[in-house]
Amino acid sequence: MSTPVEPTPLRPRAATHSPSAPPPTDTRRREIRRVVLSSYLGSTIEYYDFLLYATSAAIVFAPVFFSDLSPVAGTIASLGTFAAGYLARPLGGMIFGHFGDRHGRKSMLLVSMTVMGAASFLIGLVPPASAIGSWAAVILILLRVLQGIAIGGEWGGATLMSLEHVGGRGRGFAAAFTNAGAPTGSLLGTLALTVVALLPEDDFLTWGWRIPFLLSAVLLVVGLFVRSRVSESPVFTEALQRSAVQSSDDRRTAPIMSILRRPRNLVLVAGGCMAGVAIQIMFATFAIGHATKSGVPRSDVLLGFAVCHFVAIFALLGFACLSDRVGRRPVMLAGLGAFALLVFPVLALLSSGNAFLVTVAFVLGFSIVQSATFGPMAAYIAEQFGTSARYTGASLGYQAATLLGAGFTPVILVSLQAAASGSTYLVGLYMIGLTLVSAVFIGLSRESKDRDLDTYEH
Repeated sequence: MSTPVEPTPLRPRAATHSPSAPPPTDTRRREIRRVVLSSYLGSTIEYYDFLLYATSAAIVFAPVFFSDLSPVAGTIASLGTFAAGYLARPLGGMIFGHFGDRHGRKSMLLVSMTVMGAASFLIGLVPPASAIGSWAAVILILLRVLQGIAIGGEWGGATLMSLEHVGGRGRGFAAAFTNAGAPTGSLLGTLALTVVALLPEDDFLTWGWRIPFLLSAVLLVVGLFVRSRVSESPVFTEALQRSAVQSSDDRRTAPIMSILRRPRNLVLVAGGCMAGVAIQIMFATFAIGHATKSGVPRSDVLLGFAVCHFVAIFALLGFACLSDRVGRRPVMLAGLGAFALLVFPVLALLSSGNAFLVTVAFVLGFSIVQSATFGPMAAYIAEQFGTSARYTGASLGYQAATLLGAGFTPVILVSLQAAASGSTYLVGLYMIGLTLVSAVFIGLSRESKDRDLDTYEH
C-alpha cells in the first residue's frame, strides 16, 4: 500500500460554523442543541452506571463480596474488580470505534447504552458471597467488564456527535457536554447512595446499596428514547460519501490500522490525559474511603462529594469555553500545575475528620482543578484524528488514558497508604509524578482548536 499523504482540506460547510460560512438556520440550531443534549444525557446515564460502581467499590463491595478477607485486603480486592472495567475499556473503544467509523456514530451509541444499562441493572441482583461464595465475585467482574466495554464505545461516539455537528467555533464547549455527563452521572449516583446510606448498616449492606443499580433500567429507557431522535453526524455522512470514490484498498483499510500505522497522536493523547483521569478517580474512590476512615460519617462524605460534582459541571463547561479562546493545551497544563501544588493541602483536608473541610477538599481539588484538565479534554482528543478513523482514534486515546491513569490507581493509592502506615505522603508524590508525565505529553502534542474537522486522514 502506498504511503498516506496529507489530503487537501475540504471547503467548510455551513453546518461547521466556520468564520467564512453563513450562519446556521434555526432548524440547524435546534438540531445542534438536540444533539448536544442527547450526548449530555446519554453520557450522564452511562457515567451514572460506571462511576456508581466506583463509589460502591470504595464503601460497599468489600464487606458484601469479600467478607472473608481483612478490611484492607477486602478493599484492595474490591477495587481490583473496579479495575477490570478499565482494562475492558480499550477493547470497547476498538469494537465500537471500528463499527462507528464504518457504519455511523448513532447506532453504536444506542448499542453501548443498552449494554451498560443491562450490566448495571444485573449488578444490583448479584447475590452476596455469603450466598454463593466466590461466584459472586466472578459474576461481579464479568458484569464490570461489560460496563467497561460499553463505556469504551460511549465516550467517543457521544463526543463526536457534538463535535462534528457544531464543527467550528464553540466545538470545544459543545464536546465538553459529554465530559460534563461524568460529574452529572456521578452526582446522581452519589445522591442515590447518600439516600440509601441513611438506612441502618445491616439494611444498607444487605439490600439498600442495590437500589441505585436497579434504577439503571429506568434511566436506560429514557436514554434510548432521547438518543433515537437525533440525526447522524454530518461530517461522518460526508466522509462516507467520499469513501465511495476512494480506491478499494482504502475502503478495506480498517480504522484501527490507520491509527496504528501512525500512532504518534494516540500515544500523546493517552499520556497527556492519564493524569486528569487519575485525579478524577482518586476522588471517586480513595478520597471517599480515606475521609470516611478519618472519622467523617459516610453520608456526610457522600453529600460533600455530591456538592463537588454539582460545582464541577459548571466549572468543566467554563474551562472548555475558555479553551475555545486560548487553546486546549494552556488550560489543561494550568490544571495539572495547580493540582501538583495543591495535592498535599487537599490530602490534609481529607484527613481532617471534619465534614466541611472534606467538602472544601472535594471542591478545590476535583470541582475546580480537575475540571480544568477535563473540560477541554473531549475536543483535545477528538481533534487529533481525521474523520476516517476519528471514532476509533478518539475512543482508543481516551480509553488508553483511563487505563493508564485510573485502572489501577485506586489499588495503588490504597497500597501506598498502607505501606506508609496510614500516611498519605506517598499518595501525594505518586499523583504529582503522574501530573508531570502528562504535562510532558501535552507539551509535545499540537494545539488543535483551529483544526479543520473535514480532514479525512489523521
